[in-house]
Amino acid sequence: MRAAGGLVWRRAGDGGLEVVVIHRPRYDDWSFPKGKVEPGERDEDAAVREVEEETTLRAERGPELAAASYRDSAGRPKTVRYWAMQADSGEPTPCTEADKALWMPMAEAERLLTYDRDRALLAALAEAVA
Repeated sequence: MRAAGGLVWRRAGDGGLEVVVIHRPRYDDWSFPKGKVEPGERDEDAAVREVEEETTLRAERGPELAAASYRDSAGRPKTVRYWAMQADSGEPTPCTEADKALWMPMAEAERLLTYDRDRALLAALAEAVA
């Protein structure tokens, strides 16, 4: 299965990075916005669409960060491509798939994230936007 998502970031008042994390009650996890690529859709476009659907934020797609490959909860292989995305403005608002969507300092996000693969993405984001 193909999926795409984004690490939405901004500069905090102190110059540090903040990133949007979401909580998905279905899986009881903290992660980044992502979702399935629809038939005929480019991965890049799916990433932007999924970020907006899951956070209501409009974000500009930046450099591709990495892909994560793993087995989903049903045991199917899944590959998710991620991009750095800078939000135009606004506060994230959760949707039906996520009950929380929050701006968070990088260090706090690193502690909160459920999956090690997401922590590796944070490091890639820090390098990409340094």
